[in-house]
Amino acid sequence: MTEHPTSHEGRQPLAARSQERTRPRQQDAAPTASPAAAAIPGPTASPGPAANTGPAGLDPQAAVRREGDRLRFVGAATRRIARGIDLDEIVLGLCRASVPTFSDAILVYLRDPLPVGDERPVSPFVLRLRRSDRLRLNEEGTDGSSEIERLRLPVIDPHSDLTPAAELCEVRSGGALAEVLRGVRPVFGDSAAARAALPELLGADRTVPTGHRAILAPLRGRRRVIGAAVFLRGTERPPFEANDLLVAAQLATHTALGIDKAVLYGREAYIADELQRTMLPDSLPQPTGVRLASRYLPAAETARVGGDWYDAIPLPGSRVALVVGDVMGHSMTSAAIMGQLRTTAQTLAGLDLPPQEVLHHLDEQAQRLGSDRMATCMYAVYDPVAHRITVANAGHPPPVLLHLGGRAEVPPGAPIGVGGVDFEAVELDAPAGATLLLYTDGLVESRLRDVWTGIEMLRERLAATARLTGPDHSPPLEALCDDVLDMLGPGDRDDDIALLAARFDGIAPSDVAYWHLEPEETAPGRARRLARRALSRWGLDDLSDSVELLVSEVVTNAVRYAERPVSLRLLRTDILRCEVGDDAPQLPRQRRARDMDEGGRGLFLVNRLARRWGATRLSTGKVVWFEMPTRVQ
Repeated sequence: MTEHPTSHEGRQPLAARSQERTRPRQQDAAPTASPAAAAIPGPTASPGPAANTGPAGLDPQAAVRREGDRLRFVGAATRRIARGIDLDEIVLGLCRASVPTFSDAILVYLRDPLPVGDERPVSPFVLRLRRSDRLRLNEEGTDGSSEIERLRLPVIDPHSDLTPAAELCEVRSGGALAEVLRGVRPVFGDSAAARAALPELLGADRTVPTGHRAILAPLRGRRRVIGAAVFLRGTERPPFEANDLLVAAQLATHTALGIDKAVLYGREAYIADELQRTMLPDSLPQPTGVRLASRYLPAAETARVGGDWYDAIPLPGSRVALVVGDVMGHSMTSAAIMGQLRTTAQTLAGLDLPPQEVLHHLDEQAQRLGSDRMATCMYAVYDPVAHRITVANAGHPPPVLLHLGGRAEVPPGAPIGVGGVDFEAVELDAPAGATLLLYTDGLVESRLRDVWTGIEMLRERLAATARLTGPDHSPPLEALCDDVLDMLGPGDRDDDIALLAARFDGIAPSDVAYWHLEPEETAPGRARRLARRALSRWGLDDLSDSVELLVSEVVTNAVRYAERPVSLRLLRTDILRCEVGDDAPQLPRQRRARDMDEGGRGLFLVNRLARRWGATRLSTGKVVWFEMPTRVQ
């Protein structure tokens, strides 16, 4: 955002502004001036050549002191510029360091857009006023109007607080401004080159200060000129000296190199943010019988990437896989490895492997990525019909299962370690209203406490939160995640934090209908009758015609290829879900049937009448499912 000279950004403390108003005039300046004033050239007898070689009338010791003050100013100013980490901080550092110690006003122009690294700059060459600053006086003092008038710069409109210069400037190839920028070295405003370049930069209707009261300094980065800075002095102060060109060159060089690095850092931070964002799920699914909430916190604002991840993957049979993992480190390499492991976990989950088998294959994948690619993972599968959860652990902090009333248990962990070990799974009851919390070690481990102390603190925190809501109500899931993160103190953020919370609602047995059908020609008719009875029992007779038709088509397709009994299951929640399983691994594909074909229209009907449908391959065959709204639309 462009700051204009009319802003109060550059205002100095009251004492400093008082000193500026009482700065000695040329005729009474003393060699014992303060360092801030000494960095500004002293009195000169005339604006001729002698003024450019050093202050007239000063003994050698005073000249040495002034040069020492000048060097100290350059050192302090460059340190201030170097402290900035982003573009705005660096430009602000230049303005604050220059005004009022070195100049009364400054204009900073930067290329628009700024090239990044080795990128080829776009054409045309356009400079945009990025920031400006000037000396502002406290008008509450004595005779404020006369002071303002005496220190007003020629380029500032005395009747307006509008910006004193053009917002945009297109640098014409072969023009005066292009020649000055190509020369790289700062020049006085009254030099032959600057007299033509400054009106082109500031605007044709702007007046340029006379004498050595302006310096035009190109800002050159590592490879090219990226902007320009204009330093201005009012008539109240002595004009610039020849040595001030060296000061301006130092300020311009440090600023340009800092801007180059800031732009590169900004690009790297953007890439890191995009990488991390794409590696984590944009949103969590809404599987049947479970509610989910998640949080991710990077280790630091300046390093927003890491190896922590979480995921929720819908599985056949209305089940859901809950995954949390952690790759060592919080760098782009860790994030890239995390992305590969997360993709592998999604692929393995699609094969419907047991949790311990998923971890075994993840372990093999981590070993293939490199012997030093250490990672931990927690993989859990929740079945809302059986109200059970199966958890397998690969060296990860154990989850916390929070029950109604406040009882929080930590399931026993599987063998710790990644690489060449057998993983085990633990099966637990997951009653309705219970909450499972999966997390990475950044939540419970820090320099101030070990991991087991942190786990105990987390368990106690969850139990206390659950007791507040009473024995019959579970704490709100989003609020529970925020409350867990609130237990982190100022010194507890040493690592990334990934948090995944699951509230188990389950599916009541009365909302489930399940049958086995022999692979016979009569199976589709029997499936229609069973589905009609279940829908009548649930009060969903309006769906009977559509559901019977779709069940018949899907069961017919299953019976055609199955060798073992076919399973049929209906689940009633906020939607009606039908699942047909068989032992044939081939997944059905929708195709367009020709006019004379007798088959090929079943999946076409399913696609048209069902709200959603799909097919998932299992280790023992496949499941074809479709969903219908519980009310006719």
